[in-house]
Amino acid sequence: MYSSIKTLNILLPLLYSLTFLVYLYDFVKERNKWSNSKRIFLFVTLIFHTFYLMARTIDFNHPPITNVFEIFTVLAFAISCSYFILELLTDIRGTGLFIIVFSLIFQLISSFFIQDLTAVREVLRNRMLGLHVVSALLGYSGITISAVYGLLFWILYKEIKLNRFGLIFERLPSLEKLEQLSYYSVVIGFVLLTIAIIIGAVWLPSAFPNFNYFDPKLVATAFVWILYGVGILSKTVGGWRGKKVIVFSIAGFCLAIFSILLTNFLAKSFHSFY
Repeated sequence: MYSSIKTLNILLPLLYSLTFLVYLYDFVKERNKWSNSKRIFLFVTLIFHTFYLMARTIDFNHPPITNVFEIFTVLAFAISCSYFILELLTDIRGTGLFIIVFSLIFQLISSFFIQDLTAVREVLRNRMLGLHVVSALLGYSGITISAVYGLLFWILYKEIKLNRFGLIFERLPSLEKLEQLSYYSVVIGFVLLTIAIIIGAVWLPSAFPNFNYFDPKLVATAFVWILYGVGILSKTVGGWRGKKVIVFSIAGFCLAIFSILLTNFLAKSFHSFY
């Protein structure tokens, strides 16, 4: 199995590169014959990535969350997986290159620097912790994708205002569809983040003797969850549309990243494993 891990570690950046190039070619040339093919490329890449993550978990006897470069490969998977779900839900396929490029970057860094760790803290071997972390990363991937669509919305909006009807105008979905994609991404991220919070609330108190519900990272996650919950309610109940949704998506993402960075670098937490 170890040889398979090494092979997949080399293969994954190539698969993500190929998938990105197929999406890029289709975006530039808009050849209909690639419309279904590019989704197949992404699906195959995700299958190989799933095998890779499972193989690392089994062979090293711990989920791939023990260092930043293992987190990067999980993050690459999470971003592409969240996008794949979104593409299936909406059948809008013209924006994949703007999302998959992040997976490509994260996987390239991971494949180049990742190490094979067998001596890790016992808590890092727990499968529930792995599920908790992966769910959280999938959730944050969803809100990241939402912010990307928010930026694409603003780019297209500016192009229309300036009467520039070039490649961006021709290839990107309409403003309404970009708003829809941004909102769906938020919903996917919110649901997955909810799962991560539920797992954490049930399992973490029994796993950590120094567990505290007012732990900075838990407070930051709760803040992000409440923030996006309010945003979803504002759209579904309050009738938010257009630029309000986009401004919320981008501003919410910035606040989420700021709160996470603040708690990671300035506050002590029982979450600090490394």
